[in-house]
Amino acid sequence: QVQLVESGGGLVQPGGSLRLSCAVSGSIFTIDIMGWYRQAPGKQRELVAQIGSSGWTSYADSVKGRFTISRDNAKKSVYLQMNSLKPEDTAVYYCNCYSSISGSDLDYWGQGTQVTVSS
Repeated sequence: QVQLVESGGGLVQPGGSLRLSCAVSGSIFTIDIMGWYRQAPGKQRELVAQIGSSGWTSYADSVKGRFTISRDNAKKSVYLQMNSLKPEDTAVYYCNCYSSISGSDLDYWGQGTQVTVSS
């Protein structure tokens, strides 16, 4: 069984920073893509950032230049450094990992961590 555990959320003032962490445990040996999604109240879940096993990255336009995604393959962990936070970044942030193994798509999610940006 694969588990993803997020940490690092909380309350921060506009302009502040937070660093989210996600640790993957269980029977998964290769992770092709790790990512962060978020869901604000009344809105659909959206992709924030992704990082491939080779290190390529992709960001939503709304966070480019402010957020940085990174991963540690040895630790099966992914991180999201969030700077210059804005109230519109308030959401529940979810960690995701995806692998394609023998033609099967394996997709796992964390339970989410709340990020609130408010003065």
